[in-house]
Amino acid sequence: MVTVAVAGGTGGIGRAIVNSIVTNGKHKAIVLARRSDEALAAKLGASIVAVDYTNVPELTNTLELYDVHTIISTINMRTMEGEPPEVELIRAADASKSTKRMISSEWGVPSTADQIKHQIQIARKFRAKAALKEAKSLESTVVYTGYFLDYYVTPSIETHLVSATLFVDMLHDAASIPGTGNTPVVYSHTSDVGELINASLDLERWEPETFIICDKVTLNEFVQLAEAAKGTKFKVSYDSIEDLEAGMWTDLPGQVEAYKFFSKDQFQGFIIPYSLWLEAGAFDLKPTKTLNNLFPEIKTSTVKELLERAWKRG
Repeated sequence: MVTVAVAGGTGGIGRAIVNSIVTNGKHKAIVLARRSDEALAAKLGASIVAVDYTNVPELTNTLELYDVHTIISTINMRTMEGEPPEVELIRAADASKSTKRMISSEWGVPSTADQIKHQIQIARKFRAKAALKEAKSLESTVVYTGYFLDYYVTPSIETHLVSATLFVDMLHDAASIPGTGNTPVVYSHTSDVGELINASLDLERWEPETFIICDKVTLNEFVQLAEAAKGTKFKVSYDSIEDLEAGMWTDLPGQVEAYKFFSKDQFQGFIIPYSLWLEAGAFDLKPTKTLNNLFPEIKTSTVKELLERAWKRG
């Protein structure tokens, strides 16, 4: 048994990983957070340790105090300003006598340098990767999971991700598809990711990049599966690459509702480059090895299975 610290483990993908580690019981999980929360810790079954990411010596001492062997970072790179806290966490982990392994906060698809100008979190991910390369004593990996299927099956199937409507609006029977809709997209549900990450803790050696692929379908196929699950026809629109590059896309009803909390201009800065990357094949992951292959006994869910569980009537 080793102690695994999940940074950002009170919500999102981090909480799914904590749940899996606690449920399986082979390793001990603790959560690193900015503030403690005894009620939530009791619910998680894992201690929540308050840390100051800007204080590297103190953070190092905390890792050693709790005998942390492995760190799994799920820190949200999008909402942080300035230097990402993960950089300090990497430095503390490298200095800690007890800490040997770390998963960096990626949880999506590989980023490229030319994407930095479009989304600030990619620049922060690159700074974290640079800090990992400078580390002297850490074995590390980044995990690529494709697109989280959770967004399409909530609230029927539990998730700790914040709700978001992209490409297919399950609630309103609509879809807004970039390009032709024939580009494959990798999907994984966070509960399956949590199980596979928990299993990977026992691997003797980690690869620099780790892949999880629970299913792969095109957006056109996704819509067909959604229509079959709900027994209804979706209103589908297509945005050409030319329109997207000109800053035009078709909003979905769920997106319009979200503009009360997240302005349309802000959303445009996210959805348009994201749409272009998807159509260009960024989510069509083609690794030679996946955690799914390494742990075939862990049965993960397909798009079809989860859509039917969440939406099938009768």
